[in-house]
Parts: sequence; C-alpha cells; structure tokens
Amino acid sequence: MTDGRLTAAPLRLVIFDCDGVLIDSEPPSNRLVAADLRARGSTLSDQAVQHRYAGKALFMIAREVTETEKIVLPEDWPQQMKRSLLAMLEREASLIPGARAMLDAVVRLGLLLRVASNSSHEEMAIKFRRTGLYERLAGRLHSANDVGRPKPSPDLFLAAAAAEGVEPASCLVVEDSDTGVAAASAAGMACVVLRRDGELVIPAPGAGPAIRRIVHLDELEPLLMRAMAVDAA
Repeated sequence: MTDGRLTAAPLRLVIFDCDGVLIDSEPPSNRLVAADLRARGSTLSDQAVQHRYAGKALFMIAREVTETEKIVLPEDWPQQMKRSLLAMLEREASLIPGARAMLDAVVRLGLLLRVASNSSHEEMAIKFRRTGLYERLAGRLHSANDVGRPKPSPDLFLAAAAAEGVEPASCLVVEDSDTGVAAASAAGMACVVLRRDGELVIPAPGAGPAIRRIVHLDELEPLLMRAMAVDAA
C-alpha cells in the first residue's frame, strides 16, 4: 500500500506487543534464558537464543530446545524460568525509547489501543508498574494465558480486537518478533514491525495484510496520521 493506507478498512485500533515494543525486556530476558540453557549443556549463545526464541512462550522454548539441543529440561522448567524472569524484571525492566510519547500520540489521534502479549498478566503488571505505565494500560492488557494459545496463533490478537468490537481489517499490530508478525498476518491484521537491525521479509503486494518496518517508535505517529488522512479522504 503506497498511498499511506495501513489497514484494509479504516484504522480504529492499534494493538501493541509488550516486550520489545513497549518494554525493553527482551535482551536481559534472553540472556537469562541462554545462561540457564548453557548451564544445562546447551551451546546456544545469547544471540542465538534471541534469534530463535524471541517472542515465544516459555513452554514453546522448552519444547523446541528439547528437540533441537538434545538436552533434558525439568518438567517445571517454564515455571522455574518464569520465577527467575519476574525477579529480574522487577529490577531491570525499562521502557523502549519513545514508548510513552507514542502511547500519548495514539490517544491524541483518537485511536483505540490494546496490549497483547505472550507474557502472563503477572509479568505485564510487574513490567508496567516498574515503568509507570500500569495505570494507563490497566483493563487493556491481554495475555496468551487468556486464550490458551500463544503467538504465532492469531487468537490473542483476535481477542483484543473483539474486546473493542473492532474487525481485524481495522486493526494495526505493532510487533518486533517474527512470531508476532506471523500471528498478526494469521489474524488478518496489518503490522508495523519495530526492528532496528536484522532482515524483515516483506510479502509481495496482495500476498496478505500490509507489513511496514520502522526502526524507532517516533516513526509510528506519522504513519498513523497519513493512514487516517487517507481513510478520511
């Protein structure tokens, strides 16, 4: 879509991922997971864990590591890691640069907003309380635990849209991981990908919902403004 339009129908709802889009928790979380796996016999580097598992639920990581790394993880490894991650996030979670101003801009433009994350509500509460966003986002948070199937399933994004009574064609997802992009596409939603480096495969025109890439959240407001102007024309 080259005319500024982002969504197939007039834009009404912006759905944000949490980690890597609003909260800068991915690097420390991936380092913690990588260190734990190496202590159990894995050879995966921090970078490899980031590349392979960013955005995935802990139980999915456990399953894939067991299959590909041929190491045995305790049955309660996801629960163990969750406890370690929560303790770390209480100390280290911080905002992605531009997140607060970007949320202000979405509200100022009159758009609805929701957050949809593979993280649990407990995890999101810790991250958003530490960074001062919890009161602003309370009641707008959706966890994969609510729907039973994490991203890349589209269920989480569809639930967020249903909560506002908005059709998928009028939703824009803001993501940073391939897992999240896949979920948005499966939900029939356009997607803006926040990615500072690394490749992003953009589907050919007509191959599905639009995908755009930005490298800083400051770029999102102009995209939204142009899309709304086209919608109103």
